[in-house]
Parts: sequence; structure tokens; C-alpha cells
Amino acid sequence: MKKSIIFIIIILGMVGGVYMMIENQDSKKENDKEKQSNVSKQGNVAVIYFSATRTTKDIAEKISRVTEGTLIEIVPKERYTSNDLDYGNDNSRANREQNDSSARPEIENQMDLSFYDVIYLGYPIWWGDVPKIILTFLDNYDLNGKTVIPFCTSGGSSIDTSLETLKNYDLNVNWKAGKRFDTETESELRTWVNSHI
Repeated sequence: MKKSIIFIIIILGMVGGVYMMIENQDSKKENDKEKQSNVSKQGNVAVIYFSATRTTKDIAEKISRVTEGTLIEIVPKERYTSNDLDYGNDNSRANREQNDSSARPEIENQMDLSFYDVIYLGYPIWWGDVPKIILTFLDNYDLNGKTVIPFCTSGGSSIDTSLETLKNYDLNVNWKAGKRFDTETESELRTWVNSHI
């Protein structure tokens, strides 16, 4: 009799354990589905950014984590130094580039963007507009048919002028509303990302 009771208890324990395993697997699947929902609704995502300092890079990394998108840096062939970015010096490299409509700083790295449907394009605001290296990027890569969502970082300027520059520069791109970021959390970035789905 005792043996039968012990056997029944063991069987019930095993059944309970199997049930809990199934519950945990279902819960994990639901969590995985939720994490992937942004990607599946948007398609294949790339987060492409130019950052002379870490500011834009930090935001790009957060957006990449939120979207599970591929993070790609636009690397200038000639890196920018602090002297190059000296706003007070009229002859600094960035000043000269931003005041020269034909300036197109070279990009060192090559990118294969054929796989991506959606591109988040990040940059700092320089002199109220996009850095000229972003126009180099648009010259070198065909984004026709892709959805491009700009984002920027700035000490105070809005994104508006840069959006007009981008939209007028390449009319074949499906440009979406962009956003200027400061120190947003990943939760705030997720809300913004979800607004584009």
C-alpha cells in the first residue's frame, strides 16, 4: 500500500514537472515573439550612423538594440579631430565643409545595403544641418524603395532643416518623420520606433 502511494506521488510530481516545463516554454515563446515584433513588422532593419564624437553613436546603439537592427557606422576616410570641429574657428575643417556646397568627405568603409528594407539614419547636427558626409553616403548608395527614418543629436538645433536637406537631396527615398534625440532611454526609443510601424 505504502509503495503504491509513493509511486502515485512520484507520478504526480513528474506530471507536474512536465506541465511546468511546457508552461515555461510557452511563456518564453511569447516573450520572443514580443521582442521580434518590431523587426517582423518593419522588415530587415539597419541602423546607420555617423558620429564624430560618441553622442550619436550612443543613440544609434540603443536604436539598434530596440529594433534588433544591424548597426553600421559611416567611417570617414579622414577622421575628425577636436580642432576640425572647432565652431569658433572659421577655418576649421567642419566649418569649411559646411560652407562649401560641393564638399563631400570620403567614406572609408563599404556597405552592402541590399538586404535591408528599413534604415535608421543617424547624424549630429552641424551648423544647423546634416554633416556633408551624409550627402556622400546618399551619393554612394541607392536607397530607392527603402524606408529611411532619420534621427539626429544636437546641442540645441532642431532636426527640421536637415530633414528638408535630405528630402530635397534624394527624392526617390521614402523618408519618414525624423527625431532629434538627447539622452532618451531605450524605453522612450522603443515608443518612437513603434510609432513608425
